[in-house]
Amino acid sequence: MRKIVVEDYNPQWAKDFKALEEVFSKHLEGIKCDIEHVGSTAVEGLAAKPIVDIDIVVYNREDVTEVIKRLETIGYKHMGQMGIKGREAFKPVSEKVPFTAEKRCFREHHLYCIPAGEESLENHLRLRDFLREHPEAVEEYSTVKKHLAEKYPNDIDAYIEEKTVTIVSILEKAGMESRKLNDIEGQNKKDGDGSR
Repeated sequence: MRKIVVEDYNPQWAKDFKALEEVFSKHLEGIKCDIEHVGSTAVEGLAAKPIVDIDIVVYNREDVTEVIKRLETIGYKHMGQMGIKGREAFKPVSEKVPFTAEKRCFREHHLYCIPAGEESLENHLRLRDFLREHPEAVEEYSTVKKHLAEKYPNDIDAYIEEKTVTIVSILEKAGMESRKLNDIEGQNKKDGDGSR
């Protein structure tokens, strides 16, 4: 299993997202969607695993099928919901995905397609937006993630389960309702049905 590495914030992450966003925008032309940089690499100053998380947000559920088809043409394998209702996950088949004429390599990334209004999207956006507005929460969350990466260098499930306590605390401050917080806790348990 790959070692968990949490790095200090790197401004290159935002540039890497922009490069990917440009490719997706071109290939998804004609579909009403937003391409959101989410996860820890989307928050200035936040320590993170150096993997860019991207949500393609569609406003018409029927467009999900078309997004899946188009992403497959540029090198993504559709992985299904992976335990998170309403969220379609994709895996690049090589480091040169998405395929471009220049055959360039892109930063490692996690890619999802989510219809607007899904709880998993609310989770991503609320967490990101709250952290962007609260530097003290960024500092606290960075410390937690670095500590857990040292504590569980080879156990991603334990790392995620323990950091969920902090995530839920932040989302509670951001106004997320209790039922949704309980769902997040359940999805991220080591023996739960989450995304890992």
